[in-house]
Amino acid sequence: MAGDLAPADVVSQSEQTQEPFVEEKDLPPARYIIKGSTAGCGVVESFLPFASIPVIDLSLIALSSSSKEEEDELEKLKLALTTWGCFQVVGHGIPTPLLDKMREITEQFFDLPEADKQIYSRAMNDIEGYGTDPVLSDKQVLDWSERLFLKLLPQSSRNLNLWPETPNEFRGSLNEYSEKVKSIIDIVLGAMSRVLNLEEHYFLTKHGNQALMNARFNHYPTCTRPDLVLGAKAHTDGSGISVLLQDKEVEGLQISNNSDWFRVPIIPHALLINIGDQMQIMSNGMCKSPMHRVTANARRKRTSLVIFYLPDPEIEIEPARELVNGEKPRLYRKLKNYAAINFECFQNGKVALETVRL
Repeated sequence: MAGDLAPADVVSQSEQTQEPFVEEKDLPPARYIIKGSTAGCGVVESFLPFASIPVIDLSLIALSSSSKEEEDELEKLKLALTTWGCFQVVGHGIPTPLLDKMREITEQFFDLPEADKQIYSRAMNDIEGYGTDPVLSDKQVLDWSERLFLKLLPQSSRNLNLWPETPNEFRGSLNEYSEKVKSIIDIVLGAMSRVLNLEEHYFLTKHGNQALMNARFNHYPTCTRPDLVLGAKAHTDGSGISVLLQDKEVEGLQISNNSDWFRVPIIPHALLINIGDQMQIMSNGMCKSPMHRVTANARRKRTSLVIFYLPDPEIEIEPARELVNGEKPRLYRKLKNYAAINFECFQNGKVALETVRL
């Protein structure tokens, strides 16, 4: 199982069961407390099993050598797409020092004094920049986290005024990292097309020349009562695919499969690739966009960095014709700018995928 690859010094949710009783005065602010539900709370579900998420060596797929090793990796990829909706990749070509540097600058930014971080604050009713949850209603339960959201592609969309100058390596490292992640995305999209018996560049073409790529840096502070809050509420990604660099030591990500929740193991130098709603639509439901959430931790803070890759909002997406037949009828309507649909549904408490289903 992939869980066997998690290092022994990982701080897991199970360690939190030893927390002493916390007085009511130490409760988190009411806006963060999940009332009437224990779903996803770190202490309550501390003994969840590890997810047996496939681990794929991307270097074997990138060679396109038609070797037995490549065939095995593609089979694992197909299994991942149709079951878990996510997989971990090794052999991705990003040097370990750069991965460590991205984790380091993430921690350094969130460790800055609040006044220094506020320089990069997002505008009202915008998601780009530094802040917490966009508050959409008075009844909204907030995530136990702070974030920095930045646009990467198209390059003309970059708002460099929101790219931190401290730490001083932030901008250069993010630019280098995003270029390498884009190369990984190209390889993965090609492999996904192949395992679904589509033309190799099908999914890459469907994202368009003006595809969007965004970065979200996440910080999950310690919480006196991790059983009452969530670092990120249960959701699916509205992207095509997402590429996550997890915290190197502290667990927190959980994924749902067949209505059961599992802990996502940490493989320090792997990247976790997650299928988004738009890929589920284009694959006519063959690829699964998994529900996932993030728990809080009583002892240690946690950081992560996720890159979202989305089709050009002006391009219409729909299920691939090759994946629609008598046994598998068309599941979704033709649409464009799914991100806007997803945001509107979130505001109204609806599931975006269900609103575009035929």
